[in-house]
Amino acid sequence: LKLASYFRMWSTQLSWLSNETKAELEKTARAIVADGKGILAADESNGTMGKRLANINVPNEENNRRVYRGMLFDNAEKVKHAIGGVILFEETLFQKRDDGTRLVQPLLDAGIIIGIKVDKGVVPFPGCREGEVYVQGIDGLGDRLVKYKEAGCRFAKWRGVLKIGADTPSTLAIQTITRDLARYAAVCQKHGIVPIVEPEILPDGDHSIEVCQRVTEQVLSAQYNELIKHNVHIDGTLLKPNMVTSGMSASVKAPVEEIAWRTVRALQRGVPSCMPGVVFLSGGQSEQEASRNLDALNRIDTIKPWKLSFSFGRALQASALKAWGGKSENLAAGGEAFVKRANANGLAAQGRYEEAGETAADSGSLHVPNHVY
Repeated sequence: LKLASYFRMWSTQLSWLSNETKAELEKTARAIVADGKGILAADESNGTMGKRLANINVPNEENNRRVYRGMLFDNAEKVKHAIGGVILFEETLFQKRDDGTRLVQPLLDAGIIIGIKVDKGVVPFPGCREGEVYVQGIDGLGDRLVKYKEAGCRFAKWRGVLKIGADTPSTLAIQTITRDLARYAAVCQKHGIVPIVEPEILPDGDHSIEVCQRVTEQVLSAQYNELIKHNVHIDGTLLKPNMVTSGMSASVKAPVEEIAWRTVRALQRGVPSCMPGVVFLSGGQSEQEASRNLDALNRIDTIKPWKLSFSFGRALQASALKAWGGKSENLAAGGEAFVKRANANGLAAQGRYEEAGETAADSGSLHVPNHVY
């Protein structure tokens, strides 16, 4: 009787979402990670985009940001088999081209689903340990989601940030980051928006891969506990975690096969099988390294009830940005570089990636310490 009463209570709590809304959320989530498809994370804030543009000696001006992202989006037809969704920054969502059409129109025409970054960035966490942060943006989120959905967005992203150190992440930081992600996810689903849940553990540090796995499992367990407590419809979400790797400064770096096995094991221990897809962040890995690791994850023979795909920013864009160089005559070259990376990761998401044809430019580290958007 007690068990039956518990399930009746749980069912009632979930009834705040209609069956139609749940079905639509599930349909969108599955479409984004359909076979061989992943996400282009083009949601860099203006400040972060300025740092990227500075690397190629291009001023951080709205038109330059518009031209660069337009170059990526103009190749939508060529990458629609590999890109299921694109995360946007608010500025990009509402930008228009010189002819008055929306900057994102090629994505919509190609059937690529657009989403939006909704967190407002990180700030130092008073009362926690040095270097720990919390994320702003819950206030007013519902009103913003109404506007974004009217503009065509069907999913959203919120990034929580944790860091491995001698005494971090603290219990309070894990609780706060995972709780806020759950609150965000519930608000998204209320508005018919699929939430991407991103409890990122930064790669900074000299920790071993064993430590990374332990912390990742702890965080994932806390995350799904919070999502369930907040009555989030897990089937209508996506997870964007870090891969389990050695710290960037570690003296011994784990090989790709160990990264794959430990990452999948962490997921098996903490992620419900009903969750449609895991879209990994690249975490400062080189373009080639990110593709190689994703490919290994999809090749190993074990139980993997979720799609294992990508939500890459730098690992999809670094070569394209360099090839473009801020010059109009290089737009075609920049677009070709982007298409190449999209194709590589689409294959990696199916365990079919081959490194033949990769160049030295594809293998350079993209790590940024204490990375913020």
